[in-house]
Amino acid sequence: MKRILVTGGAGFIGSHLCERLLNEGNEVICLDNYFTGSKKNIVHLLDHPYFEMVRSDVTMPFYAEVDEIYNLACPASPIHYQYNPIKTIKTSVMGAINVLGLAKRVKAKILQASTSEVYGDPQIHPQPEEYWGHVNPIGPRSCYDEGKRCAETLFMDYHNQNKVRIKIVRIFNTYGPRMHPHDGRVVSNFIVQALNNEPITIYGNGSQTRSFQYVDDLVEGFIRMMGTDDTVIGPINIGNPVEFTILQLAEMIINMTGSSSPLINMPLPKDDPIQRRPVIDKASAILGGWKPQVQLEEGLSKTIEYFRSVKE
Repeated sequence: MKRILVTGGAGFIGSHLCERLLNEGNEVICLDNYFTGSKKNIVHLLDHPYFEMVRSDVTMPFYAEVDEIYNLACPASPIHYQYNPIKTIKTSVMGAINVLGLAKRVKAKILQASTSEVYGDPQIHPQPEEYWGHVNPIGPRSCYDEGKRCAETLFMDYHNQNKVRIKIVRIFNTYGPRMHPHDGRVVSNFIVQALNNEPITIYGNGSQTRSFQYVDDLVEGFIRMMGTDDTVIGPINIGNPVEFTILQLAEMIINMTGSSSPLINMPLPKDDPIQRRPVIDKASAILGGWKPQVQLEEGLSKTIEYFRSVKE
């Protein structure tokens, strides 16, 4: 049994990871300040004898004897991370310093949940890990994009200078049950609007593309990455390489929900990427043939079922 710390563990992705780690026989410490996470996401775990919930903020030092750390703490949707941009960048930068300091002290292996946003509005498509990105350092998304880029820098420096055992994973658009219904992300937006028969808001003309990954596939990638030997540090893209336009996604959700929602167009937000698709060759080669198992229609069906249940 390993003792594992998951920061941001009450969030959408973090709660799924905590559940998986417990099911594999580990002891899990979940640290969250509930800014975007929710106790509802982990309430079914609270009675588990090897699950511990700590209400705290990753920008504050935390002390525990642990074997592994998954650093997921950070608001990840534009609505939430732009609400308090200074707090967002503090979470990424000071949070990384704190968890890396903990990993250094207790000699724990540590994984950073980075993001495809480090590529910005990419000029190379699809995006390989070697691409340095095209990011606006002073725009409305910069608090998140540059915060995550700086966190990657910190992880590499702690590894090079202090021999901390690090793993860096770059997450591409992930969806599934326990998404916040008002997080402003496209899958949750469209599903909530469709279930309420409200107009579905398409930013731009809907031709921009995204690659959508179901949360279970991401968690599997996390577990496999953490299980690699110390020579594997990343960064490694974890995402679904199948690309859809935003318009295709809207039409699929309308059909699957039986919605009467009309489509309306709104101006494209500043610095919103036009294309986003990962190259996952490294993940497949290094993580034992990892590739997404849940295709979009199956994953959307599970996610729609979840949103229907919380709506009732």
